[in-house]
Amino acid sequence: MTHTDFIPYGRQSISEADIAAVVKSLRSDFLTQGPCVSEFENAVATKVGASYGVAANSATSALHLACLALGVGTGDRVWTSPNTFIASANCARYCGANVDFVDIDPRTYNMCANKLAQKLQAAKLTDTLPKVVIPVHFAGQSCDMAAIYALSKTYGFRIIEDASHAIGATYQGDYVGSGKFSDICVFSFHPVKIITSAEGGMAVTNHQQLAKHMRTHASQGTTKSPDELTQQPGDWYYEQHTLGFNYRMTELQAALGLSQLSHLDDFIERRHRQFENYQTLLKSFPITLPYQAEDNYSSLHLYPILLPEHNKSARKGVFDVLRHAGIGTQVHYIPVHTQPYYKQLGFNDGDFPIAEDYYARTLSLPLFADLTYAQQERVALILKHALIANRVMRA
Repeated sequence: MTHTDFIPYGRQSISEADIAAVVKSLRSDFLTQGPCVSEFENAVATKVGASYGVAANSATSALHLACLALGVGTGDRVWTSPNTFIASANCARYCGANVDFVDIDPRTYNMCANKLAQKLQAAKLTDTLPKVVIPVHFAGQSCDMAAIYALSKTYGFRIIEDASHAIGATYQGDYVGSGKFSDICVFSFHPVKIITSAEGGMAVTNHQQLAKHMRTHASQGTTKSPDELTQQPGDWYYEQHTLGFNYRMTELQAALGLSQLSHLDDFIERRHRQFENYQTLLKSFPITLPYQAEDNYSSLHLYPILLPEHNKSARKGVFDVLRHAGIGTQVHYIPVHTQPYYKQLGFNDGDFPIAEDYYARTLSLPLFADLTYAQQERVALILKHALIANRVMRA
C-alpha cells in the first residue's frame, strides 16, 4: 500500500484559490491583527445569522472564552455530553468549574434532552443546578436545541453550543449559530472539519457584551479603545483591564478560512451525496447506519456506524482489518468521563451507559468533500471483508 492509497477518515480540501488567498496575505502588511480576521469574523457571523463573531486560534480557545464570558468560575457547575472530544469539558475546568455529563440519545448520539430534564429535576432538589450547559452537535447534527432552551428557561442555566462539527448545518430551518436557542455558539476550523483555517475556531453570539468580553480575553485582556482607557498619553498606549490570554487568530488562518467559507455549501452538498451513497452501499450490512432527524440538515462531519450489540467485541478486529487495508477508520469518541483525568475527579465506568455502549461499538468511516464514489466502494468492500473475518456477518 502506498501513501496515496490510504483513505483518511477526514481531510481538508484545499483549492488554488485558497492557496492564492494565503499567499496574498503573506504579501500584505499584516501577518497578525490585520483586516482579514475581522472580515472572517463578520463573514461567518453573517452566514449563520449571528450579530458578532470572535475568532480564536482554536475551537478549544473559543470554548474557554465562551465560558469566561458567561462568568464560569471556581465551584460553578457545567454540564456537557460524554460523547465528545475532551475540549468540551476541559474548557469549563480551565475556569475552575465542576464538570458533569448528560447521557446521549441512542439514535442521534447527541445529548439527550429527556436525560437532561431528569438530571435537572434531581439537581434542583439538591441545589446543584448547572450554571452553563454545553450541548455538542455530534457529527454535524444539531441537538434538540428547542427542548434544551426551554429547559434553560425553567432552570436558569446559560447555553454554549459546541458546534465544532456543525458549521453550515441547520436546525428547524435556521443555521446552527443563529443564537435562537443559545447564548454563544462555537465552530472549529481544524483540517478534518467542514472548512479549515489550519488551526482555528470562532465563537458567534447576538450579545454585544459577550462578544466584547471574549474579544478582550482573546487579546491578553488589553484594550486601546479610547472610551475604556483611564488615561490617554499617546497613540502607543494600551491598558490591561483583566487577565486574558493570547488566543488570537493570525491573518494567514483568517485568509484561508475566508476563502474556504465560500466553498462551505458545496462541501456540505458533496458530503450529503456521499452519505446517501454509503447508505445504499451498506444497507444490507448487519450494522447500524447513522440516523438523521427530520428537523436537521446536518453538515455531516462524520459517518459513524455501530456494530451489533452481540458483536461489540469484534470492533478492534474490524478496525485492524480496515486500517491494515489503508482505510483510515477512527473511533469518535472515547467517553470523556472514562479518561484517567476525569476518573480522578470521581467519575466511573458505567456512569453514562448509553455513551459507553455507543463507544464500544462505533467506527467512523471516511467522509470528506473530495472522497470519490470509487473510494467509498473500496471502503464498503473492505468493511464487508472485515465483518466476515470477524464473524459479524456471513460470507
